[in-house]
Amino acid sequence: MKVCIFGAGAIGGYMGVKLAKAGADVSLVARGPHLAAMQEKGLTLIEEGETTTVPVTASDDPAALGVQDYVIVTLKAHSVPPVVSKMAPLIGQDTTIVSGVNGVPWWYFHKLEGAHEGTRLDSVDPGNVQWDGFGPDRVLGCVVYPAAEVIEPGVIKHIEGNRFSLGEPDGSKSDRAQALSKILANAGLKAPVRPKLRDEIWVKLWGNLSFNPISALTHATLDVLCTDEGTRAVARNMMVEAQEIAERLGVKFPIDVDRRIAGG
Repeated sequence: MKVCIFGAGAIGGYMGVKLAKAGADVSLVARGPHLAAMQEKGLTLIEEGETTTVPVTASDDPAALGVQDYVIVTLKAHSVPPVVSKMAPLIGQDTTIVSGVNGVPWWYFHKLEGAHEGTRLDSVDPGNVQWDGFGPDRVLGCVVYPAAEVIEPGVIKHIEGNRFSLGEPDGSKSDRAQALSKILANAGLKAPVRPKLRDEIWVKLWGNLSFNPISALTHATLDVLCTDEGTRAVARNMMVEAQEIAERLGVKFPIDVDRRIAGG
C-alpha cells in the first residue's frame, strides 16, 4: 500500500517517521527549508529521549510521487482548499483521502442520516473545492491526538499521544479503514476504527473551541485555564453551548463537560 502524507509538518512528519521506520511505502509532500533538510539529511524524530533519523521520499511536486492508495492530509484546515488541484497526480480511481484536520470537517454531513444529509459547508470548504475535487465518497475521517512540533527544519519533537482514530462517514468498518488501521498499528501508532467518529470529533472540538482561543487571549497554559475560576467558567460555558449544537446533530458525548475540563 502506498501512503502519501500531504503536509509533512509536525504531525505529518511524526507519522512519516513512524511509518518509514516500520518499512511502509510512504512519501511526504512538504516545502521550503523543512523539505530541503529532509531531502539532504532524512527526517528526524525526537521521542521519549530517543532520536531517530530515517531517509524519506519527500517532494514539493506531487506528480513525482505518483498515484497513492492513501493520501493523508495533515495541513491546517485553511491551507487545504488552495492545494486540492495540486493533489490530482496522487489520486487514482481507488485512492482514499484521509482528512486529518481539526474542527468540523468538510465531509461532516456526507452519509449522515437526517435532515442535513448531504449539506455542504462553505465555511470550511469555500466554493466546495474539496467536495467537488475529491468527492466525499473518497474520504476517510481521522481525529488526530498526538502533539508535536518542528523544532528545526527536518527535526520533529514528539510531545505526547499516538492515537489517530479513523472512521467512515457511514460508520462502517470498511476494508480500506481496517487496512489503514493495520498499517498505522504496525508503525506503533494507535488507529482504532470508530463506528461513530463524529462523536469523537466533537469531544476533541470541545477543547479546540474553548481552550485554544482563551489561551491565545490570556497566554495561559492549559493547567491554569482548567483551574482558574474565571477561565474555567468561560471555557465551560463555551463547551455547554457547543454540546447543545452537537446534540441537535445527533452527537452523543461519552463524557460530560466537567470531566472533559478535568482531563485538559
